Amino acid sequence: MDRSSRPRSRRLAPLVAVAAAAALTLAGCSSSSGGKKAGEEAANPSAGKADTPRMTVALVTHQAPGDTFWDTVRKGAEAAAAKDNIKLIYSADPNAGTQANYVQNAIDQKVDGIAVTLAKPDAMKGAIAKAEQAGIPVVGLNSGLSDWKKLGLLEFFGQDESVAGEAFGNKLNTTGAKKIVCVIQEQGNVGLTQRCDGVKKTFKGTTETLYVNGTDMPSVKSTITAKLKQDTSVDTVVTLGAPFALTAVQSVGDAGSKAKVATFDLNKDLVKAVQKGTIEFAVDQQPYLQGYLAVDSLWLYKNNGNYSGGGEQAVLTGPAFVDKSNVDKVAAFAAKGTR
Repeated sequence: MDRSSRPRSRRLAPLVAVAAAAALTLAGCSSSSGGKKAGEEAANPSAGKADTPRMTVALVTHQAPGDTFWDTVRKGAEAAAAKDNIKLIYSADPNAGTQANYVQNAIDQKVDGIAVTLAKPDAMKGAIAKAEQAGIPVVGLNSGLSDWKKLGLLEFFGQDESVAGEAFGNKLNTTGAKKIVCVIQEQGNVGLTQRCDGVKKTFKGTTETLYVNGTDMPSVKSTITAKLKQDTSVDTVVTLGAPFALTAVQSVGDAGSKAKVATFDLNKDLVKAVQKGTIEFAVDQQPYLQGYLAVDSLWLYKNNGNYSGGGEQAVLTGPAFVDKSNVDKVAAFAAKGTR
């Protein structure tokens, strides 16, 4: 449903349904609750805690098992939930059909709001439309910048992947790179494709795309190793996530290659690798901020009728480069799991 066709009064009206304070269970790979427990585990929010009525928010992402990027997203969401007196239900699966089922589960449980990622927006379209028909506000984060308005979401928090890719390509031009391989760990993920396309657009050298199975890290390692052995002219491996960058460093060693590694996204181990010089640089999209803003925005919408960007513009959380010039400043926050 095109957002522009929705009456403005509907967009501003607070959600009618109020979640019960009783426990809520959604089928998912994992779940967590905001409030006291999350407040103890997450970073202490500086703005105090809301005394507004208890809300329930479902956060549904395309996290693959073992991808630590999403731990940071979740930590940000939990911090916002603790501050806002929100019960947070987290569910994740890389399969878009399963994600859509999680959204339907949230609708059935009459949650107060839903935050979703749109790595494969077409598969999520029907479930999101049902949420809107049920009067449940939906916001997007991380993936789906090109589609959130078309699907009728209220707001979006994330990085413009095309812009990030183009900035990445320009950065590579300053490192002396001549031939790169861009490693995509999930076929069909529009955000990952946009990253590589953006790199190719601005990078002055040669770009090749290498697809790997991101859910099987030994396979990722062997595939990158084989590519580097087969083509010794590759001087830089570009990965689209921190765990894959760290694995690519191992592949470089196994292949006896002199290729450098640069990546999108951070985690604390990746930051250490930048400090050591085994990773050239990384692009940070601030996943903690994405999770925090997505959950907090639903509280603001319900309690004050606010929505960021006026429902027309996304709130961008990146890109920001992390390299040897600034990595030490980032490292302290990364160690806490907030960058």
